[in-house]
Amino acid sequence: MSDKVVTRFAPSPTGYLHIGGARTALFNWLYSRHTGGEMLLRIEDTDRERSTDAATAAIMDGLTWLGLEWHGEPVSQYARADRHREVAEELVRMGKAYRCYATQQELEEMRETARANGLPPRYDGRWRDRDPAEAPEGIKPAIRIKAPREGETLVRDRVQGDVRFPNKDLDDFIILRSDGNPTYMHAVVVDDHDMGVTHIIRGDDHLTNAARQTIIYQAMGWDVPVMAHIPLIHGPDGAKLSKRHGALGVEAYRAMGYLPEALRNYLARLGWSHGDDEVMSTDDMIAWFEIEDVNKGAARFDFAKLEALNGIHMRSMDDAALLDRFLATLPFIETRGLIPVEPDARQKAMLLAALPGLKERAKTLVELAESAQYLFVSRPLQLDEKAAQILDADARATIAAIVPALEALDEWSAASTEAAVRAYAEQAGLKLGKVAQPLRAAATGRSTSPGVFDVLAVLGREETLGRLRDQLAA
Repeated sequence: MSDKVVTRFAPSPTGYLHIGGARTALFNWLYSRHTGGEMLLRIEDTDRERSTDAATAAIMDGLTWLGLEWHGEPVSQYARADRHREVAEELVRMGKAYRCYATQQELEEMRETARANGLPPRYDGRWRDRDPAEAPEGIKPAIRIKAPREGETLVRDRVQGDVRFPNKDLDDFIILRSDGNPTYMHAVVVDDHDMGVTHIIRGDDHLTNAARQTIIYQAMGWDVPVMAHIPLIHGPDGAKLSKRHGALGVEAYRAMGYLPEALRNYLARLGWSHGDDEVMSTDDMIAWFEIEDVNKGAARFDFAKLEALNGIHMRSMDDAALLDRFLATLPFIETRGLIPVEPDARQKAMLLAALPGLKERAKTLVELAESAQYLFVSRPLQLDEKAAQILDADARATIAAIVPALEALDEWSAASTEAAVRAYAEQAGLKLGKVAQPLRAAATGRSTSPGVFDVLAVLGREETLGRLRDQLAA
């Protein structure tokens, strides 16, 4: 086996890239990066009825958005069916597999007999040692592996430890169906071997498959890759992850305004940890990731933690980089409201100037978009319910009194507008909030916003005074 680590992510293109698959891809990617190896991508598209090109595209788009690059061209499992058949025939020639002519009726009878005896359904091996000359006419055979009948098959797992499977429970499973199509169990082994995969990192729902796949590796005399079966993700209540818990496609997380960096960080922490570190950069995760550190138990998905972590990543991002990410995400955000998908230079400059205040309060890019609406509303502003309540007769009188002080300013900035408002509040014997709240309501149409003086600075003198005068004229 090569010294270079080669991992693979092998989704079935029957739907979007769901969150569990995204974490499996992340662990494969992190481990390959950590060891200086490669992660390959294989599309397991042998289920022709359910596999679609659209799902394949969605999976690749999801991986790309998450920043999980794969090495080389994606491999189609379906396109390799001839190679899978070739290996099955080779196993027959080597006496490690055989043609089975059992009919559907015979197989059903075996199942019934097993059930009647309280046993799990097993193929009884009736064609294992029979002379092929006895083959009945007109029946296309399947090919079955000759599984060992004594002892046990050992799976040395980096996460689960040594797992032993009694061979009597594994039976002579089919590797090539009677219609000539390879089974998933067989195709996976041939593909992983031919692709040079050294480490298989996948969900622990594949653990029993690992024993059967080991039998095929050993029958061919091939090296068995290192196995690591990672626990599944559960909902906060400990039940299997469902859509209400967050079992959505990664494109849904993009539309909900999560940063790929934050989602990577959160998914890495689902079942793997490095001391007490919660917030990790991608470089940190690559440096620290060891597959043996993955927990055996199921991880619990928690939207509140993801949201909090996303807010931390947003606040730690450089404003220009965050603006680029925000604008790239805007087309996918359903509630972007008034924000233009392709803002002009002036609008971009306003967004960039507003970002320090906006990102302090927002935990997602959707919240950022909602908070930034005030920049793009047309005059006169439509007040929300709370803003309308704030702007009573007293509040309008306060605004009328403050407008001349703002008009008189030589320089327009957060500091200069704040100084003018503070001076007025002191002179009028008012608390600062009694002036700031009406100003905010009149300038943004809302009762909440980033710091009001930051808002005035971003809007600029002309726009701010125009909005204030509009409310006085209303």
